Amino acid sequence: MRFEDLNWMDVESYLRQDDRIILITGATEQHGYLSLLSDISTPTKLALAAAEREKVLIAPPLNFGVSSMFVTFPGTISLSHDVYNLILTEIIQGLLAHGFAGFFILNGHGGNRLPPQVEDIRMDGQARILWHDWWKSPVLKAFEVEHGLRLDHANWGDNFRFNRVGPVPEGVKPPVNLGYLEAGQSARELLGDGSYGGPYQIDDALMDHLFGQLVDEIASLLRTLKNH
Repeated sequence: MRFEDLNWMDVESYLRQDDRIILITGATEQHGYLSLLSDISTPTKLALAAAEREKVLIAPPLNFGVSSMFVTFPGTISLSHDVYNLILTEIIQGLLAHGFAGFFILNGHGGNRLPPQVEDIRMDGQARILWHDWWKSPVLKAFEVEHGLRLDHANWGDNFRFNRVGPVPEGVKPPVNLGYLEAGQSARELLGDGSYGGPYQIDDALMDHLFGQLVDEIASLLRTLKNH
């Protein structure tokens, strides 16, 4: 269930029986040969699948995050930490006023963090708030170990079918150590095509299997947020 498929009366009706909501946050930034919105499309697809199972409402995604490292790549749109924190906090405060109290924040971007103001809301007991970085989850870590892989920016871990906008190279790119970034050097100069290294892609069947496991994990976490 998404806001764009409902009117305000539908939301009011939903709140009579459930107070949970999924907030998707990510980024619009370079992902090598993949979509600039990979950090939005991945958590959105995961949220849609889990929400359909658990009957939880999904708010419109916050398409912009903290991506200052990639601003020299055309198409990247970055917010400062302060602006990002303020936007997400005000979204939650507004939804709290309507009666939402169980917030599952599904984050798709490594530059984003739980705003201190939102942590205060959680600590004060005003809401049940769970922040989830899908790419750091136990399911993902187990997948990496099982298959001898390491997810990194714009490599196989972002290469779901729905993130492809054109051909993606085969093979493996040597890892890039951003610690070698010199004064005055941009990340674009060091990264080249934008990938941090590793296999550009793995078998789609493996990625589909991973996707299903991630959905199972998210659905289970959503159940823990239910106000019994």
